[in-house]
Amino acid sequence: MKEFHILLVEDNEGDILMTSESIQEYDPGCHIEVARNGQEAIEKLQSNMEDPLLKKPDLILLDINLPRKNGHEVVAFIKNQLYLSSIPVVILTTSSAPLDIQKAYQAHANSYLTKPTEAEEFSKMVAALVEFWKRNVHL
Repeated sequence: MKEFHILLVEDNEGDILMTSESIQEYDPGCHIEVARNGQEAIEKLQSNMEDPLLKKPDLILLDINLPRKNGHEVVAFIKNQLYLSSIPVVILTTSSAPLDIQKAYQAHANSYLTKPTEAEEFSKMVAALVEFWKRNVHL
C-alpha cells in the first residue's frame, strides 16, 4: 500500500503532538507534515502545485483558529485551485460555533469535527478519521 500523506495545519503544539501520536499509533506508515499557520499551509500547497515531484497530501487536517490566515481562508484557497481541490479537507477544531461550521461547508470542506476534550476520545476519533480516509475512501 502506498504511503499516506497527511498535512496537519495546527498552531497548538499540544494538539500537534496529540494528533501526530494518535495517527502514528494507529498507522506508523502515515507521513505527517505540519504547517503551524494558515500562510505556511498555503505556501506548502503552492510548492506542490509548482513542483510535480513533490507529493501532494492525501488528506488535510485543518484547524479554524490559526494565525496569519485562518482555516476558512485556507480551505477556500485549496478548493479554488484545480490541482488541489480534490484533496479531502477535514476541519479539526475546538470551535463548535454554527457560523464556523456553515462557513467551512460553504467553502467545500469535506467534514467538520470538533475536537473532544478527553485525550482518549480524541485519539479514537483521529484513528477513526485515518481509517475512514485511508482505508475506506477511494482517493
